[in-house]
Amino acid sequence: MINKIALGMSSLRRFPVISVERKRQKDDGAIDAIVFGSDQGLVGQFNDVVADYAVKTLATLPGKAQVWAVGERVHARLADAGLPLMGLFTVPNSVKAITPLVGQILVEGETRHSQGEVTELHLFYNRHKSRTFYEPVSQRLLPLDETWQRDLSKLPWPTKNLPEIIGDGTATLRALIREYLFVSLFRACAESLASENASRLAAMQRADKNIDELLEDLSGSFYRLRQSGIDEELFEVVSGFEALSKSHNPGRRK
Repeated sequence: MINKIALGMSSLRRFPVISVERKRQKDDGAIDAIVFGSDQGLVGQFNDVVADYAVKTLATLPGKAQVWAVGERVHARLADAGLPLMGLFTVPNSVKAITPLVGQILVEGETRHSQGEVTELHLFYNRHKSRTFYEPVSQRLLPLDETWQRDLSKLPWPTKNLPEIIGDGTATLRALIREYLFVSLFRACAESLASENASRLAAMQRADKNIDELLEDLSGSFYRLRQSGIDEELFEVVSGFEALSKSHNPGRRK
């Protein structure tokens, strides 16, 4: 989906996107960051990994960072790291709940943009790699500046038929940009949820393995104790039998 939107915007690249390069110099490079984490436990190092990655990456960027956390647990870890936290979003509990979250983020971003407070927006989240593995990644979502336009212009059109624009090109471009922002945020949240579930699955598998090993050790200890008890009882029976035999047959002592 996001590749198709990017192709659509590349077809409109002759329409200039308003750059924020000058604004960045004015407000000394304010940076907003959204870090996707979890609200629940049993996820292993999920929140630690993405929080550490965000802290290290933001430290290399010029300007003052302001962070929004998606999830109470990652919010606590970012606070421990000393990052200035501006807000907290609740982690969606289903795929359908992602859209309302993205809407909240876009409304917050639009409010800050209208107030002239933001020049960059970065996303940090864990990207799902396999059934139980993930990796922390980041994406600079805004600004749509000259660098972004240059990268966009490098995208090749997949067919020989050149695209045509129906209606106002600027309005079309603005609509595509809104879709680009929405899909990028939706993908980041979906990837984070998939990674969270993968981390939880891995943690449960480790717990299950530990339980099996503990049960095996306890079973071994139980059987050893049981066998020791049986041996002790047999020894007492044999000793008692020999004692009784000697008492009933005193002549056998000679």
